[in-house]
Amino acid sequence: MTTDVTNVQQSYQMCLRIAIRVPLQFLFAIIMSFTVNPKLAWIFLAVVPFLGCIIILIMRYVMPFFRRIFKKYDALNNSVQENVGGIRVVKSFVREEYEKEKFAKAAGEVRDDFTKAEKIIAFNTPIMTFFINFASILISAFAAYAIIDSGHWAAFDGFWKGQLSALIAYGIQMLSCLMMFSMIFVMLSMSLESARRITEVLNEESDIISPENGITEVKDGSICFENVSFKYSKNAQNYALSDIDLTIESGETVGILGGTGSSKTTLIQLLPRLYDATEGNVYIGGVNVKDYDLDTLRKEVSIVLQKNVLFSGTIKENLRWGDENATDEEIVRACKLAQADEFISGFPDGYDTYIEQGGTNVSGGQKQRLCIARALLRKPKVLILDDSTSAVDTKTDALIRKAFAEEIPGTTKIIIAQRISSVEHADKILVLDGGKIIACGKHEELIKTSDIYREIYEAQTKKSANASEGGEA
Repeated sequence: MTTDVTNVQQSYQMCLRIAIRVPLQFLFAIIMSFTVNPKLAWIFLAVVPFLGCIIILIMRYVMPFFRRIFKKYDALNNSVQENVGGIRVVKSFVREEYEKEKFAKAAGEVRDDFTKAEKIIAFNTPIMTFFINFASILISAFAAYAIIDSGHWAAFDGFWKGQLSALIAYGIQMLSCLMMFSMIFVMLSMSLESARRITEVLNEESDIISPENGITEVKDGSICFENVSFKYSKNAQNYALSDIDLTIESGETVGILGGTGSSKTTLIQLLPRLYDATEGNVYIGGVNVKDYDLDTLRKEVSIVLQKNVLFSGTIKENLRWGDENATDEEIVRACKLAQADEFISGFPDGYDTYIEQGGTNVSGGQKQRLCIARALLRKPKVLILDDSTSAVDTKTDALIRKAFAEEIPGTTKIIIAQRISSVEHADKILVLDGGKIIACGKHEELIKTSDIYREIYEAQTKKSANASEGGEA
């Protein structure tokens, strides 16, 4: 987008300078050349259509190159973005040379296509120069005969050398204006493709829109999935979620377990309408989520996603994303619930500590707790933690869950976790596999009835026991 916007800006600025001046120069040059000698002036006008056709042919031939170039620019920029974002991984796996070669290849392809396009565009200047000189030679030849032998050239009777010089000057000015127009066409050919790419982004409409006169109040945090199935694309053959029937009472704590790719995150993303169910309906507070005003719904369903994001600014500024009007006391309370107050107070600047872009100056566990506090400040009806305590120790995880149970009992809490210890005290535990709920119940029930749950529990218990024995040894 940066490259595309720059191209459009340059084209626009060039048009501002040339679009008014050049047409007027061209028009006055024509008028003055016809004033000097109408018959010879037609030579210049006869050349104009040829030049116009040549410019059009060059542009038609060059446009496909520019379309291809901009796509390759995307690949080049993606390569840079990936390397900057994952520089530690690149260095740790000693892949610098490979990434350099990949970048060089992408840059080489852009260079080669640009070179081909510029070679074609370069024909523009010599062709223009040839026609200008050719027209001047014709006029000079006709005028020379007229001046030498005016008796046989009655049409040029009284024609003299000064008029010839003026006519050639006006003709050159006329054709020079066309050359300047050709420069505009070169810029326009690039900027039009850039503008098309920009408008693709600007005109893209979301499939998920807020309904007119949408409901602006969520009564409570009760949730109901009614025959819900979902796939990410209409053309996809397989459903990510299939036949989900689930009821959660307001204030309940629900744990979700499942292997990688079991669609745990997909399930909870249907609640704030980050996606809409392909089939079936999702209800919150007894109302279909599609009937809510979108802003209202998302304010009442707070998600702490797997990938936690903090923005550049102070801790307070980051936390106030949850509630821009939150008082200092409310911020401290939310941080205490999320077990973040202790480490924040240890910073020299406390809650005014500056967070670098992406939260690079805090640890993974600290980042997760700050994101939980930010979500709590929203005071939502539904709070979703998508594996968002994976970077904290089991003691802190237990303290967070204890604080939730005691301080926000009326909020429905959905916890996606890999550790059974994070969800074993939940009112209800869901086990997902292949996009389906294969088991549902309390911890004690699932130990007896679900093979998958029991295997996970035994594996984690055995691992914990081995770790304890190793520590004692």
